Amino acid sequence: MTDEEVLNLLADSKISENLAGEKEKYTLGQRAADAIAKFAGSWAFIFAFTGVLILWMLVNTLLAAKAFDPYPFILLNLVLPCVAAIQAPLIMMSQNRQEEKDRRRAENDYRVNLKTEIMIEDLYDKVNAILARQTALEKQLTEKGESAEQK
Repeated sequence: MTDEEVLNLLADSKISENLAGEKEKYTLGQRAADAIAKFAGSWAFIFAFTGVLILWMLVNTLLAAKAFDPYPFILLNLVLPCVAAIQAPLIMMSQNRQEEKDRRRAENDYRVNLKTEIMIEDLYDKVNAILARQTALEKQLTEKGESAEQK
């Protein structure tokens, strides 16, 4: 294919994709992971979790001898790593899906930019050809005008 044919093919075809409008089908687990990651990365989670920790400690301190997790809160120390161990993979799954979406957007942007660059170069070449032809025509007209004056 010649450059002109490639340019015509690019110009006639649609390169860009609307990735924002895509409705992807996620499994229940993927939707849950996204919801948990969204909540776990919010101020609401931080305040709620802090409140639960303070409540846990207050209840167990006030109950003293009847506490279900007396000071030094060994059960709490076991629960916290379990929460983190469950939360971390869910957040990572959600981030991996977001990274894939970002990668597709970047590839789409690259294709659109490449098409635009090629089309601009083609237009630049055509404008230069037109200017060169215009200069040649002006030169011919000037020469004809000078030869007509000499006669």
